[in-house]
Amino acid sequence: MQRIKKGRILHGATLHNGVVYTSGLTADDLEAGMAGQTKQICDKFDALLADSGTDKFKIIRAEIYVTDLSKKGEIDAVWLEWLGEDLPCRCTVGVSSLGDPRTMIEIMLAAASSTPSSSISNG
Repeated sequence: MQRIKKGRILHGATLHNGVVYTSGLTADDLEAGMAGQTKQICDKFDALLADSGTDKFKIIRAEIYVTDLSKKGEIDAVWLEWLGEDLPCRCTVGVSSLGDPRTMIEIMLAAASSTPSSSISNG
């Protein structure tokens, strides 16, 4: 098992048996609306997945947590623009809070990795 992007209380991802499991990611600019926060998270995943030896086209599943399910259409539009037609399994769950009241969405992924763990940076 290998930890990637090590942090004080959690790691960005864990690689185990050829699968990368990410922590939940949120947007940095919390003044953005649902679509803007979703786009920021997708951009973060592009970088984290690359650091983990994989990419968005190898995503197996996604879990999306949102504070306002009425904005699911905004999420879907960004999601489809980001992934195209190669879509993973996904669930979207409504929650009452994601910590900061301005945080509207948090996403975590699992993706296949074709890179041997020994060549992935633990940065």
